[in-house]
Amino acid sequence: MNKEDFIKLLNQDLASEFTAIIQYTTYASQLTGPFRPELSKFMLAEIADEQLHAQFLADKIVTLGGIPTTTPNAVPQVKSVKEMLEEILKAEGLAIKGYTQRAEQAASLGYKALALDLEDMIRDETNHKEEVEKILSGW
Repeated sequence: MNKEDFIKLLNQDLASEFTAIIQYTTYASQLTGPFRPELSKFMLAEIADEQLHAQFLADKIVTLGGIPTTTPNAVPQVKSVKEMLEEILKAEGLAIKGYTQRAEQAASLGYKALALDLEDMIRDETNHKEEVEKILSGW
């Protein structure tokens, strides 16, 4: 792993954060049913964390000498509220996996502070994932 490869991976993470922002935004507007107010509030509240993650990643990419991506990944189209939650759960799981790898890679490259910051992001994403798991467990 070299710095250029690491920057590419951070840009993939950044694209995923942009996707999460779009996902939470559009899914919140598409919600229907009796739990719409609560789920909309939950989804819209998650956007702020994802924006902070995106800004952090963009800043680190620049600090490391790279150029932040401006292109998100595709947002999965869904037909039901349950599918929305399942897609969010999947995305949070992938974020945890990615940030776990990135923290290990940062440490191996000597970026100790970055590795610790990525550990904080793992905690945030884990909290998001656990909340969605709780919502889905009663579905």
